[in-house]
Amino acid sequence: MSLSHFTCLVCGPGSAEKTILGGQLRQCLACGFAWTIRAADPTPALYDDTYFEGGGYEDYFLPAPRRFEAGRRLRWLYSAVRPDSLLEVGPAGGFFLEAARRSGIEVYGVEMSAAATRYARDRLHLPVQQGSFESSKLPHQVDAVCAFHVLEHVADPWQFLITARAALRPGGALVLEVPNIASAAARRLGDRWPGLQPEYHRWHFTPGSLTHLVAAAGFRMLRQDTTVFRYYMPLRYQLRHAHRLLPQDWSTTRSLRLVHPQQGDLIRLVARMADDG
Repeated sequence: MSLSHFTCLVCGPGSAEKTILGGQLRQCLACGFAWTIRAADPTPALYDDTYFEGGGYEDYFLPAPRRFEAGRRLRWLYSAVRPDSLLEVGPAGGFFLEAARRSGIEVYGVEMSAAATRYARDRLHLPVQQGSFESSKLPHQVDAVCAFHVLEHVADPWQFLITARAALRPGGALVLEVPNIASAAARRLGDRWPGLQPEYHRWHFTPGSLTHLVAAAGFRMLRQDTTVFRYYMPLRYQLRHAHRLLPQDWSTTRSLRLVHPQQGDLIRLVARMADDG
């Protein structure tokens, strides 16, 4: 599907644009939001078994690294909000839902991939339905909607945010994580940046463009920051590969910190549904 004539989701028609990264993306000059010029349609077939076997996501079903990642995400969530119930969109194998359930949260998931849905149901015994979030019938509203590395894949981010609002109770929280096209590493590495993945990622956010999009959808920001990829690597792995990981981060951000206000590889935010809608 060609998105070459698409206009910026954040700024709308009339915004100035440029082509970047060897013609792979178009980017709005006003807000930095970018989109893949030729992106695959996000159909269930695209995210089935082959996606987790040959698409670079082979470790999605490895319990140890994914449980470490889930624990970090849950602690970060609790630093901003403490929901009694949550819905995760795109839970993959379900390890974040598993961690949240163990902490006493009522959980539910909606997953596009049939392979991932089977794993979450059969291995972790989680209530996950297979299908599109935007067309799913949910059992009830929840205190938080979480989507980690989902918004860059969806057909329409606006429709996703509208659906998330409808799934939330009054005052509910939206929790997102996406790659940061404005990160120091993205600027340095160009089309070699691991977060690019134009074969799967349709949309590319900066901290500012994501904040504006979420606010325009009726949410007010509670917390936002960015992390380097190393944030989700267990300490033992970081130490074993320090000779490679630390110079990479230092060369891009001039810091060895895992969390940065703007320069990290991944944008994280928590926003609450605005009272006035």
